[in-house]
Order: sequence, then C-alpha cells, then structure tokens
Amino acid sequence: MLRTDQMWYKIGGIVMSLAEQLNISPERAIDLFYTSKTCDDLHNPDTMLYTFSDRYIADEVIAEMQGM
Repeated sequence: MLRTDQMWYKIGGIVMSLAEQLNISPERAIDLFYTSKTCDDLHNPDTMLYTFSDRYIADEVIAEMQGM
C-alpha cells in the first residue's frame, strides 16, 4: 500500500487526468473521483488498484460514470 503522501500524489495525478480527458475543472474532477466506487477501490489494498497508472484509473472512473 502507498504511504499517505504517495496516495495524495497519486490522487492528484488521477484528478488531473480526469480533468484533461473530460475537459472539466480540477475541482469538478476531484468531486467526481471522490464520489466514485473507483476511489473506494483505490483505498482498498486488496484491489492493488494503486499499482495501475493514473490514466488507467481515470479511465475506470469514466467507465463507471458511463455505467460500463
């Protein structure tokens, strides 16, 4: 599992990727991320989602929003 500071850095990268891909503000992107199941999965060490790239995790959030 990532240390707290590493997790904050990871979340920052995910949020910026979401903002870029969806053409939205970082504030809106962070709201989308923190209300997603993907966020819960990222904080669950059993999923090991934290080992995936920021872009991959952002894509997971987008897929979740699209109901995939």
